[in-house]
Amino acid sequence: MDDAATLALSGRPVTVASFGEFRTAARDLIVRRIPPESVQWAGQDGGGDLLSGALPATAAQTPETPSDPPPLPRSLTVSARLLEMLQSAACYSAPDRWAFLYRVLWRWSRGEHEVISMADEDGARLHHMVKAVRHEEHDMHAYLRFRERPADAGAPRFVAWFEPAHDVLPQVSQHFARRMGRTSWMIATPEATVLWDGQSLHTGAAVAKSAADFEDHGEAMWLTYYRSIFNPARLNADIMHGHIRQRFWKNLPEAAVVPHMVSQAGAGARKVGQLDTVGMRRGTTIPISSDKAAPERQQPTSLDDCRRCDLWQHATQAVAGQGARSAKIMLVGEQPGDQEDLAGKPFVGPAGELLDRAMDEAGLDRKTVYVTNAVKHFKWEPRGKRRLHKTPAQKEVMACHYWLEAELEQVAPDVIVALGSTALKSILQTGSATMKDYMGEPFEHEGRIVVVTYHPAYALRVPDHESRQAAFKAIVDALKTAQRLAQG
Repeated sequence: MDDAATLALSGRPVTVASFGEFRTAARDLIVRRIPPESVQWAGQDGGGDLLSGALPATAAQTPETPSDPPPLPRSLTVSARLLEMLQSAACYSAPDRWAFLYRVLWRWSRGEHEVISMADEDGARLHHMVKAVRHEEHDMHAYLRFRERPADAGAPRFVAWFEPAHDVLPQVSQHFARRMGRTSWMIATPEATVLWDGQSLHTGAAVAKSAADFEDHGEAMWLTYYRSIFNPARLNADIMHGHIRQRFWKNLPEAAVVPHMVSQAGAGARKVGQLDTVGMRRGTTIPISSDKAAPERQQPTSLDDCRRCDLWQHATQAVAGQGARSAKIMLVGEQPGDQEDLAGKPFVGPAGELLDRAMDEAGLDRKTVYVTNAVKHFKWEPRGKRRLHKTPAQKEVMACHYWLEAELEQVAPDVIVALGSTALKSILQTGSATMKDYMGEPFEHEGRIVVVTYHPAYALRVPDHESRQAAFKAIVDALKTAQRLAQG
């Protein structure tokens, strides 16, 4: 009989410090038919099964009677699911965890596979332990705060303090090792410490007693940022405390400023914080005569601050016009495309390349003209991993005309080239305008001459070669016409 069985049968506890040691000892005990009530388990800290004791050697060696269950197998095989649950439950902090896990294994080895069912008493406790451990891992991922050390302090660069309710430090340290790359860090708990040197993990004894043992020189900046994003108008203190359990608050740096901000919200900051967002709320449009209407809201002064329609919410940035500020010719397209949205400049994608070719053929230097769009934000819809262009609605075109008017006033061009139907509708401020009524015939509008032609994207989309060539030629002819009209 080996040492593990000898310890169990002689009244001394079987001491284990990890799931690996438990697994080895439990497998040997089960193969030797040592029942749970004959084993006393002890953890590394001295804790163990407080209810069961070791029986004398004769108790485990008594011959089986006919009413006894069939003999146990000489080897033990468990399902992958049970092994995973046992490994997770082994992290649960309980004085009798090893004894309980051994009882589960014992029952499984005797064919009682319902031991992993929620309907079984032991199975229900096993599921509870697994769930509690996984919740603790999640909480440690969410509420552990790394503090940056001074540059001259050496490794590790970041340190953190956490007080886990269960023994989840090994799993969590693996998570942060994957997330933080080669940056060195250390996580300290009341029981142990893990150090990551950028290549491997090192486990050791506890080196700190509380979060106060670590100083963070960047914490003041974090608290300033936290105060700036705090919205008192949306404060719900009960939900906030419900989402973060009380034991985590004491180690969170923002916990030092939350009580003051909550008291300010109750003292009037809630009303002030609401003013900036109330204008963004959607409501029902009610027809009303102009003489009874309220004064118009103050208009945005910067294109980046524009909220006149909802397109800004899904665009990377607003794309303003670009070109000579005193240009005689202004080219107006529809809206930015995918590449324009990312670059922040108009006509830099495939349509922009075709427009450049047309301008070269027309003898028009792009540096001498002003290029812009009727709508300043990219409207798109997802198609797999791509963002596909979606035509702006008329209400979005009308909302963005505010910025086109500002550009027309600032640049003061003599000739406007409307590239496509959307640009034409924006210039004329009507949704009923069609290109076929204006193509090939320049006309005057509000003191300027307007030339209408296809959008370069149309020349890229048409299916056959002849149609593409015809569309490209129409764009070149319109640019030549605009240049001739601008010259007098």
